[in-house]
Amino acid sequence: MTMLHRRDVLGLAAAGLAATVMPARASSSLRIATLKFGTVNWLLDTVKAEGLDARENTAFERTELASTQALTVALQAGDADLAVSDWPWAMRRRIDGEPFRFAPYSGALGALMVGKDSAIRSLADLKGKRVGVAGGPLDKSWLLFRAYAHKEVDGDIATMVEPVFGAPPLLSEQLRLGRIDAALTFWNFAARLDAQGYKRLIDVSEIMARLGLTPQPSLVGFVWRESVEQKSGDALAGFFRAVAAANDVLKTSDAAWERLKPSMKLGDPAEFVRLRDYFRAGIPGPFGEAQLNSSKKLYDLLTDLGGAEFVGANPRFDPGLFWQPKV
Repeated sequence: MTMLHRRDVLGLAAAGLAATVMPARASSSLRIATLKFGTVNWLLDTVKAEGLDARENTAFERTELASTQALTVALQAGDADLAVSDWPWAMRRRIDGEPFRFAPYSGALGALMVGKDSAIRSLADLKGKRVGVAGGPLDKSWLLFRAYAHKEVDGDIATMVEPVFGAPPLLSEQLRLGRIDAALTFWNFAARLDAQGYKRLIDVSEIMARLGLTPQPSLVGFVWRESVEQKSGDALAGFFRAVAAANDVLKTSDAAWERLKPSMKLGDPAEFVRLRDYFRAGIPGPFGEAQLNSSKKLYDLLTDLGGAEFVGANPRFDPGLFWQPKV
């Protein structure tokens, strides 16, 4: 097992960053922490550009931080009202006594990518190969991939390949250089590789479907403390209406995407189309009982696969984590 990446920010440094760069809060504005180059910024830019925040009588201030660790530190320290994370992380914090809530904004998931001229056609062809994995051994996509692959290769594929854990940009470069044979990576990096002619062996969304996780539960969204909801419930509800409206705009308006082009860090025109299409495919529908039940199935599966190291010592699915708009 090979480790290629270093942590972007150590815990202490992340805490210091979150404490020093978060702006003072303006009256009634929600403070949102996002990754500097995170794709959620495309969504929030659209909210602003379309005037959806003003229409919903809600306001937010955004601070872009350097790493996902810095985001969660800022959220836990109270230096941000909302941050983007995945709900299994928020569920573990909630069970441990931190009263977090979650609202999805994207169901976009990654894919297993192979080289342009790769002879790999099936999971069985991965045996003995070096497979890059974005994140670490407890990455959710990796756990799901292992669960799915078990049926295909009759065993734990983690012991049949050489996993190479690393940051997505580094894995993309290693794949280009031929130092790894495949990469299980996040959706936006898979989209860029797709645009460059690399091939998708399987999508994580397809893995979920084959594991019976339908409708597909959205993993990524906004996380906040219940205390924020108690103080700013109307502002939060307005913000989520604005987010849903912005997703509707991005789903249908090519002009809205043209406006985002300068912030997308495009390597070539083909990347623009792939990123737009991958993003659109991940826009979630309304969250209801079916999605809640599917999320429970996913949690049970991740509990079995990741154990206490992933879900904590006292795993418990708490449906109270998931925010749903009042009707």
